[in-house]
Amino acid sequence: MADAAMHQKSVEPSLHRVMGPWLLLLFIVGDILGTGIYALTGKVAAQVGGVVWLPFLVAFAVAVITAFSYLELVTKYPKAAGAALYTHKAFGVHFITFIVAFAVMCSGITSASTASRAFAVNLSKAFNLGWEGTGAIVMLSLAFMALVAIVNFRGVGESVKANVVLTCVELTGLLIVIFIGLSAIAGGQGDVSRVTQFHAPDGGGVFWPVIAATTLAFFAMVGFEDSVNMAEETKEPSRIFPKILLAGLLMTGLIYVLVSISAVTLVEPAQLGEGEAPLLKVVEAGAPGFPLWIFAFITVFAVANSALINMLMASRLVYGMAREHVLPPVLGKVHAGRRTPFVAIGFTTLLAFGLITFVGNVPDLGGTTAFLLLCVFTIVNIAVLVLRKDKVAHDHFTAPTILPLIGAVCCGFLTGPWTGRNPNEYRIAGILLALGIALWVVTVLINRATGMRPAAPTMEELGGGGPVN
Repeated sequence: MADAAMHQKSVEPSLHRVMGPWLLLLFIVGDILGTGIYALTGKVAAQVGGVVWLPFLVAFAVAVITAFSYLELVTKYPKAAGAALYTHKAFGVHFITFIVAFAVMCSGITSASTASRAFAVNLSKAFNLGWEGTGAIVMLSLAFMALVAIVNFRGVGESVKANVVLTCVELTGLLIVIFIGLSAIAGGQGDVSRVTQFHAPDGGGVFWPVIAATTLAFFAMVGFEDSVNMAEETKEPSRIFPKILLAGLLMTGLIYVLVSISAVTLVEPAQLGEGEAPLLKVVEAGAPGFPLWIFAFITVFAVANSALINMLMASRLVYGMAREHVLPPVLGKVHAGRRTPFVAIGFTTLLAFGLITFVGNVPDLGGTTAFLLLCVFTIVNIAVLVLRKDKVAHDHFTAPTILPLIGAVCCGFLTGPWTGRNPNEYRIAGILLALGIALWVVTVLINRATGMRPAAPTMEELGGGGPVN
């Protein structure tokens, strides 16, 4: 039986390599751009004042260092894999593999919940409903997440071409902010001197407030690791991936810095930190005649796309873990008519409902996403060094050894309470992971009762990069 399964895998056709450098670049940029910069710029400004661009720059540096580790792994194992599979290759411990996979799944749900909140706030702004700060925002967020679940249940055929369109929409919104900011600066509007003014809420030094803001700003840089999904569909991945991924990170890092400078030049940091739609304030201040509803709809479109893709990822990852017998088998059930994992979709949607209802605010949800991924990135950076002993026949990118070491230390450092991270983020992550461990224990008991022994995870079932911004 096992030989037949091995033979079936050996004769399956590989994915069609259709992605060249430009299409891959747009895919990577589209994954990184999104909810983070649209929703969290103001909260970062509230922590550091006018140097709001600095935490985004530090987050960019940490992301680039970790990207070198992903580059070595994705060119060494050019499959649609992800952090959980790299972890299993490095350590071979099922429980560690499960925890990493479940953490990635949870980060997708917290990211989607962040996006749903941003969706509700910006939709309220677009129609001048005035619901900001009221329970109506929670209800609208829940309604939106229910709609995402319905679309997820019906089945969504994703394509790279659709991603190109969505990327252009997201990029357009940020370019509008940059253009308005630079035009206003050229016309003598705003106060450019703010970009060098540091202000901490408690009046302390620079270092720790910037670190605290970086733990939140890092949410804006997630998404690049999701590009590993496209390795099998990229022409010459070992040659193309390194320069394109780094170019995509450089482009988004530059865009984020310019958006931050434009924002703080036109709107005072304290005012920017109020509410949950900071970039709308920037557009309103720099171009009063610009139709604000247009920008609000661009934001709604960008964050709605992020929520849908993240919930798709989370539900499929739960389905995959159930199929691998590390979560209860019921979560792996597929609807006979729609051919979608309806129980996994319901499970992940209920988790999102809980986060939206009992957590709600964007900084806690975004910060929890960043925390979970920083934990995963710490393990990935270590896994790169462990897997150096695993030789492969083909040439691949090799990161300078110092970079995974720095990446592991930096990512691990940014997860600690000394960074000033909101304790709520630890509670949220702890509850989610405790739920995962409880389900894992239940599954172990079920496996023992039925005589089932989980095999090593496969690329197909646990493949996946991570949440999309």
